[in-house]
Amino acid sequence: MSSEDIAEEIRNTLPGTEEIIVQYLAGYLVDDACEDEDVLLIAREILASVARGKEDALQRLMTRLGDLMEDTLRAREAKKASASGSTLVKLDKAVEMSKTGAMSGTIALSEGVDLESINKGKASKVDIKKLEKQEAKLKAKIEKRSRRDLYEGSKLLDQQRKQQTYEEMFMKVNPLESAAAAKNKSKDIHLPNIDVNFGSNRILSGASLTLAHGRRYGLIGRNGVGKSTLLRHIAMREVPIPAHITILFVEQEVMGDDTTALDSVLKADVWRDHLMKQEAELNAKLTELESEGDDKRFEDAREETSTRLAEVHARLAEMEAETGPSRAAALLAGLGFSEEDQKRTTKSFSGGWRMRLALARALFVKPALLLLDEPTNHIDLNALAWLEDYLQTWPGTLLVVSHDRAFLDAVATDIVHMHSGRLDYFKGNFTQFYATKSERDRNLRKEYDAQMEYRKHLQAFIDRWRYNANRAAQAQMKIKILEKLPDLQPPEEEEKEKFRFPETEKISPPLLQLNEVSFGYTPDKVILKGINFDVGLDSRIAIVGANGAGKSTLIKLLTGELQPLAGHLTRNGRLRVGYFAQHHVDTLTPTMTPVQFLASRFPGKTEQEYRSHLGNFQISGMTGLQLIGTLSGGQKSRVAFSLLSLQRPHVLLLDEPTNHLDMEGLDALVAALTSWNGGVIIISHDERFITSVAKELWVCGDGTVRKFPGDVQSYKKLIVSNVKAKP
Repeated sequence: MSSEDIAEEIRNTLPGTEEIIVQYLAGYLVDDACEDEDVLLIAREILASVARGKEDALQRLMTRLGDLMEDTLRAREAKKASASGSTLVKLDKAVEMSKTGAMSGTIALSEGVDLESINKGKASKVDIKKLEKQEAKLKAKIEKRSRRDLYEGSKLLDQQRKQQTYEEMFMKVNPLESAAAAKNKSKDIHLPNIDVNFGSNRILSGASLTLAHGRRYGLIGRNGVGKSTLLRHIAMREVPIPAHITILFVEQEVMGDDTTALDSVLKADVWRDHLMKQEAELNAKLTELESEGDDKRFEDAREETSTRLAEVHARLAEMEAETGPSRAAALLAGLGFSEEDQKRTTKSFSGGWRMRLALARALFVKPALLLLDEPTNHIDLNALAWLEDYLQTWPGTLLVVSHDRAFLDAVATDIVHMHSGRLDYFKGNFTQFYATKSERDRNLRKEYDAQMEYRKHLQAFIDRWRYNANRAAQAQMKIKILEKLPDLQPPEEEEKEKFRFPETEKISPPLLQLNEVSFGYTPDKVILKGINFDVGLDSRIAIVGANGAGKSTLIKLLTGELQPLAGHLTRNGRLRVGYFAQHHVDTLTPTMTPVQFLASRFPGKTEQEYRSHLGNFQISGMTGLQLIGTLSGGQKSRVAFSLLSLQRPHVLLLDEPTNHLDMEGLDALVAALTSWNGGVIIISHDERFITSVAKELWVCGDGTVRKFPGDVQSYKKLIVSNVKAKP
């Protein structure tokens, strides 16, 4: 069987197939370099795009290819079986196959298609643009398959992690004996050359991980660069963190059971819990031994038990075990748990409150290295104000992923910028980082532009006088100067994102009003009372307050989902309200593509129109044709916004819209809302987002909603002072 036989079979069975696909598959299927792949499955996926409506022909072709390749595939399986016990040899350096003679006739998709080799011996002219377009489609298909495999692998890892109990995971990552070994040892981390992979994706390559003990690092970067993956690798010690440094990663919510919230926090310190059980066992044993009297046989046992008990007491005193309950209660109170809540079972809390509980548990343990992944996503502005204040005195090392600039300004002493497979370090908080980076980027751009201009000047002289007898020596000297110039890379351009909401037509006021409105699910349990609220096209209102104070209830009254018990709701009959719920991204259908999802909700447009609309929210190219389940949280939010804008609303009600957006997406959302001509009501804990978008701050609490006279910062200071004032 030869590549020509395969090419001929494809041409005959699927006439009209692009020649680039024919040549690519002909080379790919016979190439021994692909022996570890399911070549027929990949070939079928590629051909499916050109065989729409020809499924029977495609099936015949795949059966025929299977017959043609039967001997080849059997030989590959035998080769793999015989090689399974062989020794692997590590290469001294990476070999770039495209620059050696070792590459087969297969097209190297990662380096670009070798058009010359494809068309070798062919006299006919080829449409290069058409070939390049087809090459891009092939690349996209293979990348899409890779992302799907990555998504499935990620789900499998999550399932494996959930099968292990918290205690098992804690003791595996932080064995008890490591505490004793930690004395007098540095807790600084300096790993000069680390690689981090997830599946076939390279997250970091030769990066330096440097974390000084006692510093608080904000880890930033675009959606999808691998920040959470890096935290997981550190948490599981797949990055070689010294064994004596304790690590705790807050990622998953607490599993609900009959344990109270307070006991759940106390049990989070597995070492404390383990030592207290040991203490109880040793005390019981010592009591038993002492009851035996002064018999010589029990004297050694009593002495040994007393020694072990003293060691346990010393360890418990060192970790301040006695103050555990009061410390746990203070942490829970700061995160919004009332005294009654602290006595409730963990299974009675919602997912968001269980995430707060997980955060309280981590703060209680006080590991040497605390890893937090978007801790602000699950807390309200009240709890956020307390958390910022608390973390400013954190005694260990903190590495936190966050897109909240105000949070990073308040907490971070250093910024780690993750991009292009590396980690760049900046002293100071986010504002200082941004100023430093902007200045550095400007200087790099000036240096690069100056060198390009100098190179251009030298090259112009060389081109003009190189073959002139009188100036040849000077031209040669210029060539040497040109060769010695450092090879500068152009600075990375910051990608600017843009969101766009369609302009809305004007309608006569009043648009939406609540007049002396009260609401409760039963008349004797009123949640909100005496509410007066007016929404117009020029409204820019932020609603803040503790979780459970009634913010979501107010939003549901405005959308019409709930009806008042008393008072009057006025709503313009032509009014269209767009509502972005806090968990809106969870309502997207994971088995659909963004294009299919929009078409299912707003039918009647062409695929290109849907893709163009998604482009208004940076879902462009092949991303619009990916399964929603494989998209990142930020990409899902963008799909949700694109759906919202198809309603062409007059008023937007946005409940925590920033949770999954990276900083670039957040900037794009701020710009879009600022320039939009409709009304905007937001519930958010992001200080910068509120300050940038809202003109009025309303506080929900004590059964009512009132306009606050100050700004977000003054509100946060008030919250912190109130928490500290409580006994």
